[in-house]
Amino acid sequence: MELPFAESWKIKMVEPIRKSTRQEREQWIKEAHYNVFQLKAEQVYIDLLTDSGTNAMSDRQWAGMMMGDESYAGARSFQHMRDTIERLTGFEYVIPTHQGRAAENVLFSYLVKPGDIVPGNSHFDTTKGHIEGRKATALDCTVDEAKDTQLEVPFKGNVDPVKLDKALAENADKVPFIIVTITNNTAGGQPVSMENLRAVRKVADKYGKPVIFDSARFAENAYFIKTREKGYENKTIKEIVKEMFSLADGMTMSAKKDAVVNMGGFIATHRKDWYEGAKGYCVQFEGYLTYGGMNGRDMEAVAIGLDENTEFDNLETRIKQIQYLASRLDEFGIPYQRPAGGHAIFVDADKVLTEVPKEEFPAQTLTIELYLEAGIRGCEIGYLLADRDPVTRENRFNGLDLLRLAIPRRVYTNNHMDVIAVALKNVYDRRHEIKRGVRIAWEAPLMRHFTVQLERL
Repeated sequence: MELPFAESWKIKMVEPIRKSTRQEREQWIKEAHYNVFQLKAEQVYIDLLTDSGTNAMSDRQWAGMMMGDESYAGARSFQHMRDTIERLTGFEYVIPTHQGRAAENVLFSYLVKPGDIVPGNSHFDTTKGHIEGRKATALDCTVDEAKDTQLEVPFKGNVDPVKLDKALAENADKVPFIIVTITNNTAGGQPVSMENLRAVRKVADKYGKPVIFDSARFAENAYFIKTREKGYENKTIKEIVKEMFSLADGMTMSAKKDAVVNMGGFIATHRKDWYEGAKGYCVQFEGYLTYGGMNGRDMEAVAIGLDENTEFDNLETRIKQIQYLASRLDEFGIPYQRPAGGHAIFVDADKVLTEVPKEEFPAQTLTIELYLEAGIRGCEIGYLLADRDPVTRENRFNGLDLLRLAIPRRVYTNNHMDVIAVALKNVYDRRHEIKRGVRIAWEAPLMRHFTVQLERL
């Protein structure tokens, strides 16, 4: 008999979590203006808001933190982190930042100007925010297959080369770079194939444009290439990672995801002009060039985490848990973006709450209902996150409306996955009773979903 799959780690420390009553949750979510970002952590039973910075670090990472060099300039820990990044990616120039959005802020301050057009695959919220906040346009060139959540396609995160070529043919003089998000979070944590990365590189070279990878989950993307793309099944994750980054000119990284740390990020590139142009913004916004908003102990943890999480066993354990939750949802017939992605399940709210009008934000309504059901905090990746059109100021309803259940690495067991699945089933079973959603009472002009205040209808 074949042995069942088991985690490639054992538990060394636990943190108590508290169950609450429905009455308590009704009061708490009302006080939070029906925005789960405004809930207190102790008001949440299972927290799936994000897998960013919420992971459990390894014993090697914790040990490394004790060796952190806190020197203001020239810290040994920076050298360790930089050498690890160069070994994995081939990029020799590294600028540390405190997290991914800071990396975008530093690099885009140098590269993005008003009127620019930045094509890519479903730019995530902070990426789009940093582009649109500079009066530029984030142009989505994702493959159309991503729009059909029930379609089983192995690389739904891909850039459509035809759309990309058309964008560059029409606007080449306005395009400072192409950005590819690996994996594609907004489209449901969907991977990008090596074949597609090569196609993007070919189009970029045709028009003389550089390519940047938004690399928060690059290791998970490499796992999918190994397990889904012909010709890569016998390659190591590190070999695949090196090949991926050979097709880019630079990267931004939120180390809070695939480096499995609580805080950290960086820019890496082989272009000295980008390094020279961006480093002043690091000093202005983040800190000196050898710490950039991170402690020495953070940089040690990043270096170790990058090395550990580019090993197959670590990634397989993580992604198998996502697949386990997906299998439970399949039992209950709950629609989600298929196939399951690398870091989260994305429930298709438009297919669940069919009687809630899009103007009343079905995915946000589903997020609220799941919290009320069991104290589980997910995150809306949909019409609220999409923000308003910068020109017309109308809500953007042209994308998917998803409830993201992001699973922190090495934090929850499959028993927690069972609770999540059953809680969602309970909401799904009474879906036809949910006919009204929410409306906006107050919103920020950019990246509104973090602070928006809502009213129930």
